[in-house]
Amino acid sequence: MHRTRPTVVYVHGNGNKVRSGLLKSQWDQALFGRDMADASRMAYWAALQYERPLPDFRVDALDGGPVTETESVAAAGAGVFDSPEEFVARTVQEARREAGAPAPESRAVETPAEAAEGALVGWLREMTYLAETLGAAETGGHEGAEDDGALPLEVLPLPRPLRTALFRELVRRTFQDVHAYFFGDRGPAIRQVIEDALPPPGAGPVVVVGHSLGSVAAYEVLREREREVALLVTLGSPLAITEVRDQLARPPAVPAGVRAWRNVSDLRDLVALGHTLRPEYGPPERITDALVTNNSGNHHGISQYLAQAAVREPVQRLFGQPA
Repeated sequence: MHRTRPTVVYVHGNGNKVRSGLLKSQWDQALFGRDMADASRMAYWAALQYERPLPDFRVDALDGGPVTETESVAAAGAGVFDSPEEFVARTVQEARREAGAPAPESRAVETPAEAAEGALVGWLREMTYLAETLGAAETGGHEGAEDDGALPLEVLPLPRPLRTALFRELVRRTFQDVHAYFFGDRGPAIRQVIEDALPPPGAGPVVVVGHSLGSVAAYEVLREREREVALLVTLGSPLAITEVRDQLARPPAVPAGVRAWRNVSDLRDLVALGHTLRPEYGPPERITDALVTNNSGNHHGISQYLAQAAVREPVQRLFGQPA
């Protein structure tokens, strides 16, 4: 009997990316070690926000790539060297401007939208202070850092201000993209890109792999459309965070058509401050939460996640090849 070939659909995360075909090839290489041709697809939504993609072979700083001198100057202009509260205020202001949303008016009682945004700002503040902590902790004993009882964290080859800038840039872009997704007009367009990338029903087993904000959009599409999916994989996802979960269009649950869900994160990943989807997303027996070590520069990089055995093994098993 002929076995229908599986298809894997990738949904990338925050920020601008290289062109779609190259990005798909990079994900293929990280997950399978080879180009998967038409057995994989990229739901490429960066074009909704950016006029042109990143240059080929440029390492994406949001995926943990190195910070160049030009990027560090731009980071300073974006406020990543401000105090934590100044950084939070500036990031919220930029997010509202990008989403075309006015600043909330002073009133005795908040509107539901203002309360929802305020909760999301709480998540931003938590990410910001954790970025400060990670920037200080990953010193490897340099710059006067004490190592008595310190966590055995990987040392980043950057001065502390640039390490903090690397983490803060991830925080800034993540919050702005999530804010635009929920409070701007970007959410429906991103979800449409994902729907268009899914194979038609009956075309064979489907694997959906979503990273960062892409995992939120992929989840919402599958929750709404109830598409048959053999495996949903979410990487560095904010879906376990209460402030994000509260913004979802439908109550949290495993999408009806999803047979298995693998959620993978690093404890140091600022975007995935919550690491367990169970029991909020039920039934819990269809979900596996896995902790891994992602040693990309900001612990959120997609290539590092895709190369993990916790990700490769269940995906490659569906494709009938050893991990």
